[in-house]
Amino acid sequence: MLNNKIIAITGGTGALGKALTRYIFQKYPTVKKVIIFSRDEQKQYQMAQDFSSYNNQKIQFIIGDVRDLESVTRAFQEVDYVIHAAAMKHIHIAELNPDECIKTNIGGAQNVIKAALETGVKKVVSLSTDKACAPNSLYGATKLASDKLFVAANNIKSTNKVLFSVVRYGNVLGSNGSVIPLFLSKNKEGFLPITNLEMTRFNISVQGSLDIVLHTLEHSWGGEIFIPKIPSYKITDIAKAIAPECTLNVIGIRPGEKIHEEMISSSDSFCTYDLGKYYTILPTNPNWNLTEYITKFKAKLVPEGFNYNSNENTEWETVESLKSQIENLDIEK
Repeated sequence: MLNNKIIAITGGTGALGKALTRYIFQKYPTVKKVIIFSRDEQKQYQMAQDFSSYNNQKIQFIIGDVRDLESVTRAFQEVDYVIHAAAMKHIHIAELNPDECIKTNIGGAQNVIKAALETGVKKVVSLSTDKACAPNSLYGATKLASDKLFVAANNIKSTNKVLFSVVRYGNVLGSNGSVIPLFLSKNKEGFLPITNLEMTRFNISVQGSLDIVLHTLEHSWGGEIFIPKIPSYKITDIAKAIAPECTLNVIGIRPGEKIHEEMISSSDSFCTYDLGKYYTILPTNPNWNLTEYITKFKAKLVPEGFNYNSNENTEWETVESLKSQIENLDIEK
């Protein structure tokens, strides 16, 4: 699928961007080029060192900001596929800096869409979050708005018919800013800060996140929001897996934070289909034949009122499974 293609990754110096880049080179050895587009020159410098063994003609670093349409358009020249991973994602920071979050997550989405339409990109996959479902934080609200923009972009009439789709998933295990690196850094102090003892979260591995992104690139028809079927975990089980001897210090939830996360709301159920490994929320009025889509992917409409949230999930991580996964993470302990 990606052989002989040019792929641009916005926010490409992040943990997922680096993992995607490495995986693309491994799985598609004749990929033409991967463009890493981001605004942090130090992170680009470091990533270039980490990827120095790769053919430097196949990886290109471009400094730019998704807030700046001109720089995005310049980066997308001759690009076949775009993976949009750039975002301002820390919930509590977004609450304190709403203007900046809106400029990046909503304005940036608009610029990616405009640049893709102008430059002849074939497909765009935008990475979303469970926080975008029934949001109660500014971050979640901006990502919901971003999702809506990418879904609606398929209706824009253009000589270049770009397909835009979205991937929505939960916490990537051990990602930067997540609870696992925090707990690992705190366990020597004898206590762990817990926001709420009842808190649950969805859990997806790095590999799982890569798989659904590439699945979406290959199989999307435009306008879908793809959602993986993944297990949940209790925040207290993460604590037990990392430092069972530590005291739990309840500090209360932060602004905009939820006790439980949700990826499909009951309102979404009318357009949500079960694809087997994934769910997909389809646009209300797709610009392709729904019957053909259902037949091709053996899609089954979920029951009316269906809800997919981390508290009522049917699949759960255990303390033992979490411990095993954490031990295999490349995180400084």
